[in-house]
Amino acid sequence: METTDLLEIISRGEDGKHQFKANITNEISLAQELVAFSNSGGGEIFIGVSDDGSIADLIRDDIGRLNKLISNAASQHVRPPINPTTENFSLPDGLVMVVTVTDGVSKPYMDKDGVIWVKSGSDKRKATSREEIQRMFQTAGLIHGDEIPVGGLTIADLDTDYFKEFFEKNVGESIDAQAIPLTQLLETMNLMKDGILNVSGALLFAKNPSIRLPVFIVKAICYPGTEIHAEKYIDSQDITGKIADIFHKSISFVLGYIKRIQKDQGVNAPGEPEIPRSVLDELIPNALIHRDYFVSAPIRIFIFENRVEIISPGHLPNNLTVENIKRGNSNIRNPILASYATKVLPYRGLGSGIIRALRAYPDIEFEDDHDGNKFTVTIRRK
Repeated sequence: METTDLLEIISRGEDGKHQFKANITNEISLAQELVAFSNSGGGEIFIGVSDDGSIADLIRDDIGRLNKLISNAASQHVRPPINPTTENFSLPDGLVMVVTVTDGVSKPYMDKDGVIWVKSGSDKRKATSREEIQRMFQTAGLIHGDEIPVGGLTIADLDTDYFKEFFEKNVGESIDAQAIPLTQLLETMNLMKDGILNVSGALLFAKNPSIRLPVFIVKAICYPGTEIHAEKYIDSQDITGKIADIFHKSISFVLGYIKRIQKDQGVNAPGEPEIPRSVLDELIPNALIHRDYFVSAPIRIFIFENRVEIISPGHLPNNLTVENIKRGNSNIRNPILASYATKVLPYRGLGSGIIRALRAYPDIEFEDDHDGNKFTVTIRRK
């Protein structure tokens, strides 16, 4: 950082990435700031700058004390420990130390008392929402939404015939030939724990998963015109069932309300969908597999005269962006579900689905909404 850059940031005031401190003497308070930045994308603490942007009167002796205090706070009062860097600037009114904290890779970070701090604007706050804390564990790869136990769903809720057919088809042996009980088999397949089906087991093989997972469905609506109407719609369905059933019903809903094009076919031919079936076969499974199962909301499919929208709960995970998913980059948010989806859906799990969809039908737009915590695919109708 150059001195001119430093002065420019100070002139703009504090924000979510830059915190001003005239001086610091308390390791615990500093540790809380370090934790908040580590959990919230990183940032910089300017020591020697007052809240109003004026330069405090730090001297050389303060710098040595501050370096020791920062080292102790980062190693002894932050869990897991972090490694902030410091840079000193000499200004006419005094010294300024810039402490840089990178976005943490082992979230959630906590202070020595086990409190998780996050940034809230230019200030910090305690993370108290279960969903917020779960998402941090999810980002760190310590927990996944598809492995959460579904209270109340036991072996009695399993669609046994469906599961047996799946098992025999993919393993090549009958369940009866296995040397372990069915509950133990489901646990070894990461579909159950302590006699309770997890989200993956429920969505894949339960008779009626929506009994205990009522929001993990698809709400499909066909509207007249080009905007959402509060009361007027052509058709509306809550699509429930196993994930394979939801996929097939969702495809049927969309195909039922988009046009068919004759192209080079004869008069008696049924015509081809204006949006190729192969595009829907890529985008709808992606929504089902990669949605955030920590968010209590359904997938929504809206059909308008000029477009089809597929809206998934949860923005793109980690460092994924719209541009790099269009190049084939991927990050598996729900690894258990993804591993089985290749066997029950037209899903390959190679990160190439978006590329194939765009090649078949380029008029597709993607919006990654972090503030609204959703990901929207818009397929333009011609």
